[in-house]
Amino acid sequence: MNSVDIGRLVLVLVVAALVLRWNLWRAVLCLRPEAMRVEADAPADQAKPPTALASREAELLALGFVRLGSHTERPPLGAAQLSFDYVHPAERTFATLYGNARGQPRLYFFTPTANGGFVITADHRRPAREEPGRYLSGAMDDVNSDRVFKAHLRRLPEVGPPADALTHDARLAAGRAWYQGAGRHEVRQQNALGLLWTLGSLGMVGAMLVKVSS
Repeated sequence: MNSVDIGRLVLVLVVAALVLRWNLWRAVLCLRPEAMRVEADAPADQAKPPTALASREAELLALGFVRLGSHTERPPLGAAQLSFDYVHPAERTFATLYGNARGQPRLYFFTPTANGGFVITADHRRPAREEPGRYLSGAMDDVNSDRVFKAHLRRLPEVGPPADALTHDARLAAGRAWYQGAGRHEVRQQNALGLLWTLGSLGMVGAMLVKVSS
């Protein structure tokens, strides 16, 4: 192996390492959505959102939601996402608020139904999917919380009446069930590009190793 080949190999390894750093966890999640760990973080009296999320929380409280607490979602090999949970007792619907990678507020309404189904409506772009009588997910971009919530409630009868459990533990259990069942297709769709980048970088390293060893 000459110095040129060594230099090329080092460059390939550096590029592959950078690609894997940002995409390996996505690849694992694409293959195994159920591996996402959904865990409690703090109770309601300690789960105070950062300033960037304060206006969105105020909208939720004005709609009749109350704080439940916070939770984390941690993919294998990836960083945890901190989310803040709320419940509307009268409508038996959960709301979850979090900040994206740039700190911008993201909100979605999440209702487990009595027949084991789910309805999800977000205020940001996300995959839409319908499974009649069992599952509905969709989004309304750049719309205030009130309109998104009303749209969410209108769609609930298509799946079934909301489940009765309204505790934070019930919210976390429903989140885990979503990753293990109804949400698997969407998680794979959201992370498919990460899998492709991971496979591509590993293939690039393999091809370079074969080349320099021959």
